[in-house]
Amino acid sequence: MEPLRVCMLSVHTCPLATLGGKETGGMNVYVRDLSRELGRRGYQVDVFTRLQNPDRPRVTDRLGYGARVIHVKAGPPAPYNKYALYDHLDEFIAGVDAFARQEGIRYDIIHSHYWLSGKVAVCLRERWGVPFIQMFHTLGHMKNSVAQRPEEYEPERRLIVETELMREADALVAATPLEKAQMTWLYGADPAHIHVIPCGVDTEQFYPQPRQWAKSCLGLSQHQRMILFVGRIEPLKGIDTLLRAVAVLIQRRPEWVEELVVTIVGGDPDQPPEKMDAEMARLHALRAELGIANVVTFRGAQAQDILPCYYSAAEVVVVPSHYESFGMVALEAMACGTPVIASKVGGMAFTVQDGVTGFHIPYRDHQALAERLEQILLDPDLQARLGRQAAEWARQYSWSRIADQITALYAEVRREALPARRRTASSRGLACSS
Repeated sequence: MEPLRVCMLSVHTCPLATLGGKETGGMNVYVRDLSRELGRRGYQVDVFTRLQNPDRPRVTDRLGYGARVIHVKAGPPAPYNKYALYDHLDEFIAGVDAFARQEGIRYDIIHSHYWLSGKVAVCLRERWGVPFIQMFHTLGHMKNSVAQRPEEYEPERRLIVETELMREADALVAATPLEKAQMTWLYGADPAHIHVIPCGVDTEQFYPQPRQWAKSCLGLSQHQRMILFVGRIEPLKGIDTLLRAVAVLIQRRPEWVEELVVTIVGGDPDQPPEKMDAEMARLHALRAELGIANVVTFRGAQAQDILPCYYSAAEVVVVPSHYESFGMVALEAMACGTPVIASKVGGMAFTVQDGVTGFHIPYRDHQALAERLEQILLDPDLQARLGRQAAEWARQYSWSRIADQITALYAEVRREALPARRRTASSRGLACSS
């Protein structure tokens, strides 16, 4: 029997990119690790993403057996504004279609990630006559609900396309029951077409390691205690809440100045001030204003293979986001046996169990965060118990288990997506001009 062929679409960001950059995060991990697991099961997976570096190989098998990444030209071969990328999607669609024809490949299913990829999926379904599954990872309406400044709002174009995709996709994947409800409430999606399948974690890479060993790997002394943040440097991630909480903590416990290390993993902190992006510059200024420059360190984006050392070395991982559809960082931290303090927003209400694997706090509440940080740092027994329970909880999210659900959905969608049920994009508003 021929292996099932999957066209995986991740238009604006490459699954091989270093995490913590401007457009890299949980979605990159999801696409990369799911594709690897499918490849191990005998599926043939091609991940199509935009070419951002002309020196990068157009086709690479770095994802492992059965899985490839194909870089497709669409717009300038350099980092590019993802919203402007919409105007180059016709070029991307043509490139994917040309690759399939040149290779003599007929894909059995399309799995698209984020709204830009969904637009591509609609057009490829029209050309190829195969069904597509859509996962959004974040929702424009939800991001707008917590935006504070004009530049943080998502464009109207995104909201329109997301609404159309809710109707167009042969199946929708939501990471949590709450996201399913949001898709129904905010976009009018048919709940019968939404399948709740959580994100996964690589439990062979993320697992509890001795804290002393992990600290030595990072060059920390054994008396130092680390509070960790991992993620993109953007307002939505709430890093300013963490900085304000640390200032409160130091004020309450001035003796901790010598032992506390607050580590921010993500972004590029080595840029000169005049070249820093607005959020990084704002956070550096806030750190100085709060008088905690000697406690808070920006470490920049880190390779995935070093992240388990960071998680295992930390006393606690903080996810102070204003919105998270799931919370991959929290899951990775818990898999390493480290408790998590997270804003009770979106998927974090499901990913982190309050009082069991860590604690929930109201978002933007730095006082509540400071209290929970102090509680964990003062009580080693509590910290150890939360960590053990976190590791146990995370095991249920192994990629083996998640891939079982995804492959079952593939089979279901392929059975049900008869030609009579498929509607062309042009008749539903997402016209394909290429």
